[in-house]
Amino acid sequence: MRCSVLVPLLCAVALAAAGCSGGGSGRSANGRLEVVAGENFWGNLAEQIGGAHVDVTSLITNPDADPHLFEPGTSNGLAVATAAVVIVNGAGYDPFMDRLLAASPSSKRTVVRVSDVLHVTGSDPNPHLWYDAPRLAIVVKAIAAALSTADPANATAYRTGAVQTIAALQPLENAVKALKATDAGDPVAYTERVPGYLLAAAGLPVLTPTGFARSIEAGGEPSASDEAAMRELITGHRIKALIYNEQATSPITAQLQALAKVDQIPVVPVTETMPSADSFESWQLGQVKAITAALAS
Repeated sequence: MRCSVLVPLLCAVALAAAGCSGGGSGRSANGRLEVVAGENFWGNLAEQIGGAHVDVTSLITNPDADPHLFEPGTSNGLAVATAAVVIVNGAGYDPFMDRLLAASPSSKRTVVRVSDVLHVTGSDPNPHLWYDAPRLAIVVKAIAAALSTADPANATAYRTGAVQTIAALQPLENAVKALKATDAGDPVAYTERVPGYLLAAAGLPVLTPTGFARSIEAGGEPSASDEAAMRELITGHRIKALIYNEQATSPITAQLQALAKVDQIPVVPVTETMPSADSFESWQLGQVKAITAALAS
């Protein structure tokens, strides 16, 4: 058997686990449905939906890690090879998941690609889809449907789990609506597009030069003109808050934070990966509250 991928080690793991085309049983030792999520925020929602019927493995869990630099190991390949359901963010955010899936193709596995669920297209879409609070219910329903397809006997439980999870997300959506009601139109800037969907839902215009955010996101250096424009947003007090990704800082973003503090522009940190002690809802709600407080100061 041969695997048409560029990562021989992943292919070897898949072959050892279940063969290149066979896939695993999809069940853990305790009989629960095996679910793998590329990132812990989607994994947390899957756990809430599936409850006692699922065992969820999230590949990116470290809140101090830079998700853009993540390289999967052999245990990650094995987890994907044997999973019944795999959740991928898509939109170019987690290409490592596509490599893992290609290393162990299986007709028995159900894949939820969030970018497809939300119909995200374009040559360079914002991939931080978990910040799109108004549309999270769509993703929850898609995950529940995938679990039901893989485990029809517990479909009713998964539908109930989806209803409960959507209800738990309601305070987050309400907080975004409240932010829009009080602060719509307040200009802000971010160092990366991480909170972009959230800010759009709240009606907060982002003045960051497009090239600046994309350069920082890609781990590169922004142009001198883009950097100067960002500085002018702060020194000219053209923004009400500076929002930065605290998991991917650089000398330039650190300088901008320091400049904002000197100019008394509120600085709000956000993260890409969910802190391990949080639930998805408490994590995101806390960030919305922090932005709300910053704009009120």
